[in-house]
Amino acid sequence: MTEGNSIINAQLTPLPDKVGVDGLEDKWRAVWDEDGTYKFRNTRDRKAVYSIDTPPPTVSGSLHVGHVFSYTHTDVIARYKRMRGYDVFYPMGWDDNGLPTERRVQNYYGVRVDVSLPYDPDFKPPFEGTDGKKIDAKDQVPISRKNFIELCEKLTAEDEKLFEALWRKLGLSIDWSQTYHTIGQHPRRVAQKAFLRNLARGEAYQQDAPGLWDVTFQTAVAQAELESREYPGFYHKVAFRFEDGTPIYIETTRPELLAACTSLIANPNDERYKQYFGQEVYSPLFKVKVPILAHPAAEMDKGAGIAMCCTFGDVTDVEWWRDLKLPTRPIIQRNGRIVMDTPDWIEDPAGREVFAETAGKTTFSARKVIVDKLRESGDLDGEPTPTKRMTNFYEKGDKPLEIVTSRQWYLKNGGTDAKLNAELIERGKELNFHPDFMRVRYENWVHGLNGDWLISRQRFFGVPFPLWYPVNASGEPDYDHPITPSEDRLPIDPAIDVPEGYDESQRDVPGGFTAEKDIMDTWATSSLTPQIVTHWAEPDEASQALFKSTFPMDLRPQGQDIIRTWLFSTVDRAHLENKCLPWAHATLSGWILDPDHKKMSKSKGNVVVPKEPIEKFGADAVRYWAAAARLGLDATYDIGQMKIGRRLAIKLLNATKFALAIGREDENHHVGEAAEASWNPADVTEPLDRAAMAKLALVVRQATEALEAYEHSKALETIESYFWQFCDDYIELVKNRAYGTPDEQGNVPSEKAVKSARTALGLGLDAFARLLAPYLPYASEEVWSWMHAGSGSVHRAAWPVVDPYIEAATGASPELLTWAGKAVEQLRKIKSEAKVSMKTPILSVALSAVSEGVDAIHAALGDIAQAGRVVGKFDLVAKHTAESAAEDAPETEVAVETSELGEPPVKKPKK
Repeated sequence: MTEGNSIINAQLTPLPDKVGVDGLEDKWRAVWDEDGTYKFRNTRDRKAVYSIDTPPPTVSGSLHVGHVFSYTHTDVIARYKRMRGYDVFYPMGWDDNGLPTERRVQNYYGVRVDVSLPYDPDFKPPFEGTDGKKIDAKDQVPISRKNFIELCEKLTAEDEKLFEALWRKLGLSIDWSQTYHTIGQHPRRVAQKAFLRNLARGEAYQQDAPGLWDVTFQTAVAQAELESREYPGFYHKVAFRFEDGTPIYIETTRPELLAACTSLIANPNDERYKQYFGQEVYSPLFKVKVPILAHPAAEMDKGAGIAMCCTFGDVTDVEWWRDLKLPTRPIIQRNGRIVMDTPDWIEDPAGREVFAETAGKTTFSARKVIVDKLRESGDLDGEPTPTKRMTNFYEKGDKPLEIVTSRQWYLKNGGTDAKLNAELIERGKELNFHPDFMRVRYENWVHGLNGDWLISRQRFFGVPFPLWYPVNASGEPDYDHPITPSEDRLPIDPAIDVPEGYDESQRDVPGGFTAEKDIMDTWATSSLTPQIVTHWAEPDEASQALFKSTFPMDLRPQGQDIIRTWLFSTVDRAHLENKCLPWAHATLSGWILDPDHKKMSKSKGNVVVPKEPIEKFGADAVRYWAAAARLGLDATYDIGQMKIGRRLAIKLLNATKFALAIGREDENHHVGEAAEASWNPADVTEPLDRAAMAKLALVVRQATEALEAYEHSKALETIESYFWQFCDDYIELVKNRAYGTPDEQGNVPSEKAVKSARTALGLGLDAFARLLAPYLPYASEEVWSWMHAGSGSVHRAAWPVVDPYIEAATGASPELLTWAGKAVEQLRKIKSEAKVSMKTPILSVALSAVSEGVDAIHAALGDIAQAGRVVGKFDLVAKHTAESAAEDAPETEVAVETSELGEPPVKKPKK
């Protein structure tokens, strides 16, 4: 294919006798792979590169159509930018560490970690897949941490192959040579390097503090990973007593925490309790003396208006404990059970006996014991009353979170630093959100932060912190003086590697060292995907060149539900490390809803595996459904839309074949020879052809503007609407002229008129192949190959520009085509109402329209007459606007005034 001075020179191939979408995916995917169609060249400067921070999907099972939905949105933009001349950097990653992966491995192989066990090089797991069924912990085989990690690596590698096969079938234009794994060597090096630099600048720190804890997964949980869920419980009205036995009542849903009570808290403005501030009361059952204190966070209209502060029942307890400098009295272990040893602060013998009855029990069982004891002692006023309260859960957990004190690593994120918070708010204002209303979600999250980002996890499969600690003479780790490696040693595993100046014999002995046992939160690695894919801070020249040409990146596509986690944490990391935004644009996709308009999720069992619709309707059809949805809005899983997408792809094939076959068919309608064509806008001379080109120029402009604004669905709607008009109206109107077919009076169209039609058809279908290429990559590639043999992929061709179509239109109005289409519609209506064949001739007809419509129809009268088989008199009647309005007819309406039909053609007998 060559383009110059707006002329498109085409190399036409022989055409298939039958066309269809089946088989196109395998055919063109093989060609794209062989030719490196989507490979990033990295031969140009930053301005000529468009880089995408692709979301690395979590490798923990199977993908569902929600993934197809959002990844298609990204691919449309990637393909569009490539056609706009950018060198598109479009990598793919796999998020293969963290709790989802561990949970899948536990269930798949039937194993669990026991850190006390040695590595078994000959270990064989008891299962190889359990059909997604959860295996109880008691039935899981305990194995060493190293054995467990090996199983994680094995299973994720298998899952990743399936994921890649699906993405390839969907037609994602990813450069697969740029694939990475968040647990891989390079990402681990980036994550550890960034952490060490955060540590050196004082942005990362460790602290013994109360924090949210998941008792199932045995790990700390960050604020961004919380879900607030409604949880049933009971209010218990419980009496604390003054020295003289006078009661003061609190209401609590967690009486099992009475032994952890440090004080009673009321609002300083609550007149009911002002007189008691500074006094002391005794806790029921345990007889521990606690003060009555004031704090503004106490809610006067909640329960009794006065509450007990326990260490710790919820985040409000933590706030009171911190602000009022209260003692710490923890009684819940990390496993969610009550501690075994009776605490020293319980001195009363009877109280110690009560506590002993709860020792080692779950909070649920301990609650039952305490409530029974409160009844016996008379300290429970009435019976518990049912209630439902909003309780914090880990987003992947199924039990309420507890708050336990532990040593954890934190990264500054503006939760405790007002200056940093303001800076991150400003970063959000710099970022282009698509749609823009999503910006407020980012700002609300940053404004609402109440603590720094907890980045440590007490798990096994993840990026280890690159740290060791000196062990003092007493055998205790010195956490205040961590030992760090040099960057050139990264990545390291402190459980295997040895710090400089030590040897392995000094591990875990007095005077030696010990490894940091925690791993980084998976988001601590995922938040660095821009730095990972662009090879930030790598010493080799190739990596430095890549970073220079791709960072800061152009686009972060992602789901709306992880603004607070992935988007914000990535902004935080880039702000701290690179002093800039990690990308210029963020596109936020909505959720996929099932046919009942409920969000699809594995837990609800209403997900659809994308392989099914792709195999049934084709990848182009599924992409069409996804791309038709606007950013930021939820969409329904709709096979009806997929059927429309399939029809669109087939219509593109059929319409293009029809146009390219004109003048080349043999007597059997077979096109077996190659040919050349030259589509010169100057050869478009007929009014109807020019109108079609005028409308095409408008569509190209509008679609381009929409895609530049990341409004892929708006662009698709614009393109598709005109494509159907082009096929249903324009092609039907001009096909006889394009073939050079004589009209009913035997008049043969001029060579100039024939060439005008054929040129407009060529220009139009060449444009539609390009315009639809980001949406229907397989069908578009197929028709492109028929038009431009040897010219390469349509996906490396130039996106259409308006110039050749404006030149071809020479000032024509696109409305002429609209009026002509309405006229043909009325001629068809005459026959359909008479229930006769569309081939039935019309002996005479009179159509009416406003004067503008009459002029337009008159300009295309010959084509309209042939398309409608008008063989006799064809009159046009102009109506004034006022007259049309009086008859309650729209100004754009065409009406039949009179008509006379001829004899329908004789049906040929069936053979």
